[in-house]
Amino acid sequence: MGKSEQPRGKNKNGGLKNSSQRLKAKLLKSYYGNPTKDMRLIAITGTTGKVTVAHYIHEILRSAGEQVAVLASDQPFKMGMLHKFLSDAWKAGANYVVVTVPAEGLRDNIFYGLPVTVAAMTNFVTAGLKDMEPDEYIDCEKTLFDMKPEIVVLNSDDANYEAFKDFKGSNKTINYGQISADVKILNSKIYAKGTEATLSVNSDVINVATFIPGETTVSYMACAVAIAHGLEIPLDNVIDGIANYDPE
Repeated sequence: MGKSEQPRGKNKNGGLKNSSQRLKAKLLKSYYGNPTKDMRLIAITGTTGKVTVAHYIHEILRSAGEQVAVLASDQPFKMGMLHKFLSDAWKAGANYVVVTVPAEGLRDNIFYGLPVTVAAMTNFVTAGLKDMEPDEYIDCEKTLFDMKPEIVVLNSDDANYEAFKDFKGSNKTINYGQISADVKILNSKIYAKGTEATLSVNSDVINVATFIPGETTVSYMACAVAIAHGLEIPLDNVIDGIANYDPE
């Protein structure tokens, strides 16, 4: 490697960029009036399934009678767009906001200065990475999980769980999966037009069903249940919310 080259994923101006992002975050927070002081922010990241989990949570919270806004996309977005969305959600009376963000967005530290209630990770599928090395992806995820969210939700079945198992919530850390999980997948059935799963949530056993078929959908439902469990949403509302989401 020549002297003028930089290792992949490294930016010799990274410190300057971070300083600029932090200043921008403070200006945006001041401009929009700090709406998150009256709302609970749920941030969902991971390589796949973010949007599906976000819509499950949206429906679960609605079923529980909460006012919720969702910004769900697999594409990264700018910090200014996030702050405008939060402001618009607050003006519309939302008390919960659900936001999905890929690692590219976390690389730009878009959540800087915002109180994060829940930080959840769906999975880490290295085959799905486009412009990042795995180590860079992990570093990007740390920018969210190092913000001391109240609740952290992790996939204990993920092949790369060891890289993330030390992420902790300041209040709760909840794992979901088939083995040694707080929200445990007991069994599942896949149909042509939907998926069912039986989950244990502490001492309770529930059945959840969705219009989305596929083995990975079981994990996405478990992630949504784990988030709702962390927020202490009644299980009846959790079951109804997952059933209510129809992507058509």
